[in-house]
Amino acid sequence: MVRLKLLRRVSLSLFSLVLSLGGVGFASESNTVPSADELIERAVAHNEETMANKSGFSYVKVSVIEELDSSGKVKERKEKVYEISCRAGKTHAKLVEVNGHAPAGGDLKEQTENETNVRQVVGESRSAHDPESFLTRDLVGRFAFTLLGQTNLNGRTTYEIAFEPKFPQPQGRRILDRVLNRISGTLWLDAEEFEVARADIHLRSEVDLLWGVIGSLKKLAYSVTRTRVGDGIWLNSFSIGDFEGRKLLDSMRIKLKTQTSNFHPLAGS
Repeated sequence: MVRLKLLRRVSLSLFSLVLSLGGVGFASESNTVPSADELIERAVAHNEETMANKSGFSYVKVSVIEELDSSGKVKERKEKVYEISCRAGKTHAKLVEVNGHAPAGGDLKEQTENETNVRQVVGESRSAHDPESFLTRDLVGRFAFTLLGQTNLNGRTTYEIAFEPKFPQPQGRRILDRVLNRISGTLWLDAEEFEVARADIHLRSEVDLLWGVIGSLKKLAYSVTRTRVGDGIWLNSFSIGDFEGRKLLDSMRIKLKTQTSNFHPLAGS
């Protein structure tokens, strides 16, 4: 039982990490950049410049988690509503509702445990910051980027960029390192403001959790759409994920969906 709970917490922590890959961002000046590496460098540089100087804002996030059985039927469904506040480069999530009711003590305990697991997986400093902090030089340095072309997304010109790990073989002992070494996908970068407008991510090959003793992650398919909600401010508006794995000898499949609304600037920011 302890091992099953540990696997579930680690899995949910990974899912929370994946959900952060879209994040919230601020715009930069428009400039035509010919290569994928230069586009990514522009986005990273702007993220570094604005991280500590952001105006505060809040929004509501609804997260639906469905655990499926081996036949694909939903055996457990949980809908959670969060009030999210972002100020001075840091994010705070308050759980306000679970399945239409105020959160119980167990729900709040689970949220605390998940946050603790995220800190253990990604590090204390990163877990406290805004979701777009993934646009760090260390992290993007793990991936090779290829510019596929230019397209139109939601009425805005975007660059379509594929990415894959530079080091596809497992490296490091952290679960995060092993996952990052196995994911690839495509992102769409806004041509005017150099913000991610959409990202599709998938797992290239199976990842063992805790050396495969208690389970593995076999599938990770995640897509996030981001919307410009203010003057240079981008917000995750919708995301969907499908995860499959193994816990001990049993199969595991979890589907996730999130949606945000009610964006507001914070007073005094």
